[in-house]
Amino acid sequence: MSKVKIGVQASTVKKSFEEVGPYETLKKLHEIGYNSIEISQVATTPENISQIQKATADFGMEIASMSASLKPQVKDGESLTTHYDKIVADCKAVGTDLLRIGMLPIDAMASLDKVLEFCHDVNEVTQKLKEDGITLYYHNHHIEFRKYDGKFLLDIIREKAPLLGFELDVHWVQRGGANPLEVIKDYKGKVELIHLKDYRIAEIPQDGFDALYSGDVAKFMDYFTNTIQFAELGTGSLPLKEIIEESISSGARYLLVEQDDTYGVDPFESLKISRNHLLELGYGNLF
Repeated sequence: MSKVKIGVQASTVKKSFEEVGPYETLKKLHEIGYNSIEISQVATTPENISQIQKATADFGMEIASMSASLKPQVKDGESLTTHYDKIVADCKAVGTDLLRIGMLPIDAMASLDKVLEFCHDVNEVTQKLKEDGITLYYHNHHIEFRKYDGKFLLDIIREKAPLLGFELDVHWVQRGGANPLEVIKDYKGKVELIHLKDYRIAEIPQDGFDALYSGDVAKFMDYFTNTIQFAELGTGSLPLKEIIEESISSGARYLLVEQDDTYGVDPFESLKISRNHLLELGYGNLF
C-alpha cells in the first residue's frame, strides 16, 4: 500500500479559487506545506483543469481526488448521469483514480426510498467507474446517522451499495452522535479518504446573555443550542492522534484537512494552524 498522505480539501479556500484561480491557489497551499489536494467546489472548466495540471507539475503536488454528484444538483450542473465521460477525462487529466460524491441528493435527505434509489444507481455507476480505473467514494454528513429500524442510514448505504467506498468526515460523524474512532474501525477496508476537522463548542456570545436578561429567552436558547463549530485541528475536542492512527490502520490513503467555516479567520491561516498541530503530533512526514 502506498504511504498515507496528509492533504487539504479545496473547498476550504474556494473563494481563492474563484478570485485568483487554481494555479495561484495551489501555489499558496504548497507554500504553507500542503502538497495533496482534493478538488471540490471548484469549477472544472478546461481552463481550470489546465491550471491544476500546471500547478501540480510546477510545485510537485498531486490531486488526491476529484468530486462529482450522481445527478445534477443545480440547473445545468455536471453529474455522473449527464457528464460521465467528461468527469472521467478530468480525473485522468489531473492524475487521480479517486472520485467522491460530497453528499446525498437533496431530495433523498428526508426519504429512505430515495436513498435506496440512490444506492441502486450509485452502485451501478461505481462498477462502470471501476472499469475505467476510478474508485468512487461517498462523503458523509450528520444526517447519515439517523436510524431506520435500528440501523444508521450510513450502514444502509454501505449494505445497499456494496461497491461504493466511503470518505468519512470525523467532524460530521461526531455531530451525528457517533464515535469517529468506532466508525472508521467499522469501515476498515472501505475508507481510503478521511476528512480531518475538529469539533469545537463555542462560547455563547454576550448578545445571547443580553437577550436573556432582556426577556428574550428564545433568542438565548437559540445561541445556547447552536454552539457547535467547525474548528482548526487541535482547537476542539476530537482525539485526533487516535483518529489518525485508526485511519491509517483502516487503509486510508489520504487524510484531508478541511474547515467548512472559519468564522472570520483567513482560511489559509486556519489551514496553517491545523498543519502546525499535525506537526506537533508528529505527522510531518506525511505531508
